[in-house]
Amino acid sequence: MRHVRVSSSYLRPLRPTRAVHIRGRFRPLIGVLAVTVRLCLTALMLGCAGGGALAASADLSTGLQSGLPVPRFVSLKSDRVNVRGGPTKDHEVVWVFTRAGLPVEITAEYENWRRIRDWEGAEGWVYHSLLSGRRSAFVAKRKASEDLVPLYDSADPGGSVKAKLEPGVLGQVKRCNGTTCRFVGEKFDGYIAQERLWGVYPDEKID
Repeated sequence: MRHVRVSSSYLRPLRPTRAVHIRGRFRPLIGVLAVTVRLCLTALMLGCAGGGALAASADLSTGLQSGLPVPRFVSLKSDRVNVRGGPTKDHEVVWVFTRAGLPVEITAEYENWRRIRDWEGAEGWVYHSLLSGRRSAFVAKRKASEDLVPLYDSADPGGSVKAKLEPGVLGQVKRCNGTTCRFVGEKFDGYIAQERLWGVYPDEKID
């Protein structure tokens, strides 16, 4: 059977342009530190009220604003998303995403702002309405490897390979069973090993 090769060219030009502002760089840092202190104090108070360190640990796994798990993966809702150095519009824009649908990871919440991490490990603050719960991911590159990743016609490990995806190919995550995900994008629709996607956690189940 002839395999279709799907190029990662969809993602390459869409990586964020980091327009880092050197001037005033300490101001965002101070804002982030202030937010961190406030979040820590809140967690400590909740921990005391609940009976100690175990309660504090449990609260830290849930966003104080949304009630949803933190960290968690989401996607960008807009074609232009400003990422700021702190959780207010007074903080400088440190880079800009220019395509909707890219996966990011929420690592903290502060009022209507979410601290997000991208696939390169960079973090910044985004207004909550610019994020979507719709799940997306892209094929992750293994260290020192340019291998193509097989896309199967079913979640069965013995399924037939219907396409091979380059690292960087972007798609929507429709569901995952903890080991395999249905992964859909332009020119492809099939099942891929969950461990080969950035945008879902190992063993995570998505319906």
